[in-house]
Amino acid sequence: MSLEGRVALITGASQGIGRACALVLAEAGADVALGARNVEKLAAVAGEVEALGRKALPVPLDVASGDSVKDAIGKVLEAWQHIDILVNNAGITRDNLLLRMKPADWEEVLRTNLEGAYHCIRLVLPGMVRRRAGRIINISSVVGQTGNPGQSNYVASKAGLIGLTKAVAAEVASRSITVNAVAPGFVDTAMTQALPAEVRQKLLSFVPLGRMGTDREIALAVKFLASDDAAYITGHVLNVNGGMFMA
Repeated sequence: MSLEGRVALITGASQGIGRACALVLAEAGADVALGARNVEKLAAVAGEVEALGRKALPVPLDVASGDSVKDAIGKVLEAWQHIDILVNNAGITRDNLLLRMKPADWEEVLRTNLEGAYHCIRLVLPGMVRRRAGRIINISSVVGQTGNPGQSNYVASKAGLIGLTKAVAAEVASRSITVNAVAPGFVDTAMTQALPAEVRQKLLSFVPLGRMGTDREIALAVKFLASDDAAYITGHVLNVNGGMFMA
């Protein structure tokens, strides 16, 4: 699954799944543009990518801002002329029961998790259409398929990403551009590590494989969908959840 000669843009690339995607795609031969708000963390990930022998381009990026997305993608295109792979990974949570959820928390999550993907896709598509090639991978979530109490904003954004994936896949398939989603289950990240032990144990009780996934396992699924081996797959949701949800 070589990605030699490809340019990938990963949002939310400063840590967690985004960082893992950057390293795995670089291992496969891609040069990687790294977008996130935390420039210092981006610089560290860029160093890891370059240590693998690939080029890295960290760009400040707040996907909740259309202007920021335009500036960041403009910098990538100026430096490397094209973007072959887009990984929409940036996301936030603002959890609460809907009765207590502030409108600002609802709007911020939808603006970042769903509208951010829209802004990025809209700006990379013209180049992909001209080149008649491209891979777009949206990072959704198992809760976008199952629902989860206390996360109505997050669930709505991740379910929306699945719908966006299918719609855009149908629109651009004739140009040999594939659009797919990866839906992780519970992943061992800084966020889940901060949970109390009893909460983590309860979460694991819902996972048939009996463990949390790793960010690298999610990234390997992204690499597959970005590769030529997945050229006949589009509009698909790849579940990487240890059996937690079986469609």
